[in-house]
Amino acid sequence: MHPKWFSTWFILLMLFLMFSQNAAAESDDTLNRLFHQVEQLDIQYQGYTLCHILTPEQRKTAEKNPLASGSPDLYKFADDTLHVVADARTHRVLVMYEKIDSASREQLEIMVGRLFLAFDEPTISAHDKVIYWAWGEKGKFSRYQFDLAKEKKQPLSILATVKLNSELSIMEKTGDEAFGDVYVIISSDPVLRFFQ
Repeated sequence: MHPKWFSTWFILLMLFLMFSQNAAAESDDTLNRLFHQVEQLDIQYQGYTLCHILTPEQRKTAEKNPLASGSPDLYKFADDTLHVVADARTHRVLVMYEKIDSASREQLEIMVGRLFLAFDEPTISAHDKVIYWAWGEKGKFSRYQFDLAKEKKQPLSILATVKLNSELSIMEKTGDEAFGDVYVIISSDPVLRFFQ
């Protein structure tokens, strides 16, 4: 290889490596800022807090009850009926997920009651099958804020959500005993984008 070409190639390689390191450092800084913002929202469910570092006791639970995660960057475990996904590097909670297969109306009512106690009034409900709680930088969005943003066609900047989805009607009381799958998922889409 001609020395001049080698020098040019070497300089380009060094620039590329420097750019890659800077981009990775910026990406880490952004993720750490997001972790901190979401953690400050204090979204707690069954003893876990979204984007909070797992306690030593919770890490013991994770070691005793592992589930397949599908990614070396993550680990997943069960704590009773709750499934938790954590970042393997920081041990921060990324997702909390709970599902009841063929739930009875009573089980649905207990879950809905638990969510209302934890998060108060929801941001939105849809089709009597879905309830959302959504948070931005300054805290949980109210239904009024959501409706106003929709009316003005200015989407809210959402940092984290709690979503309850039910095959059963949430509000309607039927005389017949009915069963259906119910799940709740707690996560931060802006954080999860870093793990896709």
